[in-house]
Amino acid sequence: MNTPKTLFDKIWDRHSVNCSADGDTLLYVDRCLIHEGSNHAFDKIQADGRAVARPSQVFAFSDHYVPTTNRHLGIAGVNDPAIRAMIESLADNTRAHGIRLFGIDDPQQGILHVVPPELGMTQPGLLMVGADSHTSTHGAFGVLSFGIGASETAHVLATQTIWQRRPLNMRIVIDGTLPFGCTGKDIILAIIARIGAGGGTGHAIEFAGSAIRDLSMEARMTVCNMTIEAGGRTGMVAPDETTLAYLKGREWAPTGADWDAAAQHWRTLPSDDGAHFDREVSLNANDITPMVTWGTSPEHALPITAAVPDPAALDNADARVDAQAALDYMDLRPGMPLESIAVSRVFIGSCTNGRIEDLRAVAEVAKRGKAKVPTWVVPGSGSVKRAAEAEGLHHILQAAGFEWRDPGCSLCTAINGDILLPGERCASTSNRNFRGRQGKGGRTHLLSPSMAAAAAITGHLSDVRKLAS
Repeated sequence: MNTPKTLFDKIWDRHSVNCSADGDTLLYVDRCLIHEGSNHAFDKIQADGRAVARPSQVFAFSDHYVPTTNRHLGIAGVNDPAIRAMIESLADNTRAHGIRLFGIDDPQQGILHVVPPELGMTQPGLLMVGADSHTSTHGAFGVLSFGIGASETAHVLATQTIWQRRPLNMRIVIDGTLPFGCTGKDIILAIIARIGAGGGTGHAIEFAGSAIRDLSMEARMTVCNMTIEAGGRTGMVAPDETTLAYLKGREWAPTGADWDAAAQHWRTLPSDDGAHFDREVSLNANDITPMVTWGTSPEHALPITAAVPDPAALDNADARVDAQAALDYMDLRPGMPLESIAVSRVFIGSCTNGRIEDLRAVAEVAKRGKAKVPTWVVPGSGSVKRAAEAEGLHHILQAAGFEWRDPGCSLCTAINGDILLPGERCASTSNRNFRGRQGKGGRTHLLSPSMAAAAAITGHLSDVRKLAS
């Protein structure tokens, strides 16, 4: 009899080309995603006299560095000459090698973890790599996907393969029903708070259980996106009928008999009964409440109903030092109710929460008040922006005083002109809250889109459930 396999094992084994004596595996790559920061990889292959092996399997995106205002001006609207040079260099490199670029003027431009799923490029069973750590997002479709560095990107461009050390298997099961006011963002923050920012180190994590199966594809992407913040190499959800319904009819999805054959294969990918996982963790979705971070790591997350913790109450000496340092940076005191923390800015967007479902949730909350602090809403792609405008969401947001901006990574990466000033405190739907992530001296609280909208109209961290009562 065949040994039962996990979802991860099935895809890894199918893409294995060769194994080295020291245990590394050469893997075939189906899709490679790059952005403006990937120009070093082109420099490398040019210096080596190499060409891009399979340009039709490489996709480039202007997202990290593009401005999110004045985009009607195109490249002329980019004031920073260094950023303009990076955007133009990506265009030159992709043109020279015949790579599809979703550039600054492209109507389908957007974040490299938002555009491929919405176009149907991301399909179950593929192995995808990207020049960004949050490539794990695509695992929501039953894809083996992970981020790679510049030298690895150069190797993929030149060979369409990559050497990797096989990670261990980990399964996180979330059963039960997610309560009102809670989202995929709350699930992943609750997981990271439970296992820690290094809890998934060395593992490919499969998310399973009834609460995961009940999530939309957008919410599954949010969960897989932040697998990296739990230390995991990749995050995955087994494809099911929700996956197929999302993909069917999209631009890059197969059609006709090809669709039937693909769907038949995709249904064989979920982990077999009895498959071995090196580690298993279980959470009850019924116990999850709207979450928010208080410190400088995603593991510093608590229910919005809680108070800032006291480092002195922690058993571990290193944890006490870490927590106290986080409180000092965040300018918070032990015992402060999280809901008492005033914010000076709100950011809604990123590859974590910049999709149409996220913007609908934000608009529902925005109807209930007016923004008390500057609030940016940045769609994850041009397609998301057009869909939101077709539904009139931008009118709702603008009427509430939210600023409606153009697609891009924006304040998540803070490398495109969108930046926090020292001391500014931001409620953010992005994925990272470490020191200086959104600007030197900036303080970031991670939370869901609806919770961010609640903070915008109250001026402080707030329980969105109270606004619905």
